[in-house]
Order: sequence, then C-alpha cells, then structure tokens
Amino acid sequence: MELEFLGTGAGLPAKQRNASSIALKLLDERNAVWLFDCGEGTQMQILRTAIRPRKIEKIFITHLHGDHIFGLPGLLSSRSFQGGNEPLEIYGPKGIADFIQTTLRVSRTRLTYPIRFIEIKEEGVLFADTQFKVICKKLNHGIDSFGFRVIEADHKGELQVEKLQSLGVKPGPVYGKLKRGETVTLENGKELISKDFLGEDRKGRIVTILGDTRYSQASIELAKDADVLVHESTYKKSEAKRAKSYFHSTTEQAALVAKNANAKLLILTHISARYLGKDALQLEEEAKETFPNVKIAKDFFSVPIPLSE
Repeated sequence: MELEFLGTGAGLPAKQRNASSIALKLLDERNAVWLFDCGEGTQMQILRTAIRPRKIEKIFITHLHGDHIFGLPGLLSSRSFQGGNEPLEIYGPKGIADFIQTTLRVSRTRLTYPIRFIEIKEEGVLFADTQFKVICKKLNHGIDSFGFRVIEADHKGELQVEKLQSLGVKPGPVYGKLKRGETVTLENGKELISKDFLGEDRKGRIVTILGDTRYSQASIELAKDADVLVHESTYKKSEAKRAKSYFHSTTEQAALVAKNANAKLLILTHISARYLGKDALQLEEEAKETFPNVKIAKDFFSVPIPLSE
C-alpha cells in the first residue's frame, strides 16, 4: 500500500504544483489503483509515474469544484486508448455522473469500458468487500465535500512453517487448509488445529483522505487512529480568518485534527501557490508545533504505508 501525490496545489495549477489528485496504490493488495480527485492535468502527471490508467479501479471525488474534477474527461478517454477495458467505479457528490456523461456526450467520446456511478446520498459505508471498507462523511466546505476513511481488513497470521516441518508435515495442501483456518487430520490420525500453527493477526491499515474543509468534528471521526491522514492546508496559521471565510483550513487546524484523532502521520496538501520554497516548509513547521509527525506533500511525493509490527 502506497500513497502517491499527483497534484498538491489549491485552486489553479502552478509550475510547482498541479491541481489536486492522489493515488492510493494497492498493487500488492489487489493489483489496482484508487484515485482520489482528478484535477486538470492529472493524466499528464500520471505519465511521469509508473501508474497505468487501466489499473485504476475506483475514483473517489471529494467535491465538485473544478480543481478536483476537470481532469476526469481526459483521463477517462485516455484509459480507453491505453487498453483499459475493465469496469470503473466513480464515487462522488450528486452531479458527478451528469458532469462526466455530458462532457463525454458533447465531445462524442466513446469508452471501451463501462462506468458505474455511485453518487453519495448519505454518510456511511460507500464500499465494502473482504479486503477493504470505505466510509464517508460530509465535511464543511460550503458545497457538499466529503472525506473518505479507507479501512483494510486485518491480515491473518503467518503460517509457522518450521513448526509444521518439525512434525514432519511437508509443504502441500495441508498448509493451505491450515492457513484458511481449517482443522486437518493427518494420515496417522493426528489432528492439527489451525490456530496452533498461525502467528498473531496483523492489524489492517487505515488511510483517511479529506476533501476541502474547515476544521470539523467529522474530520476527526474519519481520521481516528489512522495510519495516515491527508488534510488540506490551504493557509498558514496567521490567516485563520481568511481560511474560515473561504471554507478552508490552516496548518494549525489540520494538525489539531491529527492530534485529536490520534493519527500516526499527517500529510498536508492543497497548498496555495503563494507558498513557495521556504514558505512551504514553514507550513510544515507550523503544523509540527501542534502535531509532531507531519510531512508537506509536493507533486510526486510518495509514502509507503507498511503494516504495523
């Protein structure tokens, strides 16, 4: 599991920062990529990474402001040209289906794959299977803006191969059955109980990615005990009034969310173009005054998310 930031700017694309887009790479887990937001130029950013558009399985749109959706028509079209024929799911606020269907119809773009639209009608579980669950909550941004909590299922403990081999059990079907939690009776009549040959389960990871928002209780709830919290940081601490006026957050407010949620790592994104070089690093230092484990994202910044030991 890995996060890769394709665009980290606020509002307009800039030389240093493209418009918002984040890839959650689940290549080992399900050979897929989930995209969160798709600002203008996202497909160009993807060309500078190892991401393959055909691997994009789901796209989650936080809200319908242009800097978060204007890259969708181009990316969806390119996915066809680049051999993508697997179905795609797009989650987002009401209106996302109309936006995409209208642009594709007017441009006479025909896709080689079906799109399933899931427009968010209420807070709660958006998606769930045996591997992952995605929960959404409404944030505070003037228009409908959502945050997403991605919860991975716990990993079963490793099979204790040496212990089995010491009993004379060779690799084969028995190993698979024990790994699946079954009880196995050997030819000599000895019964092997699965739990006796499996290590401790490992806690699944939690990744929280928020849309644009003021400081909110919903943000804290979504980020509770998260391994990684991605939070907008459009303004520095001294511009709290401006942040509130434009329904955005400051460095300090993002850090407060991380602190109150007991998150492990805070990543700041959605950075105003006014903050360049040392000014951008100052945002990170401001946040560290409230929450120590902070990174400020830049385009193509990549963060692996290992399992807890």
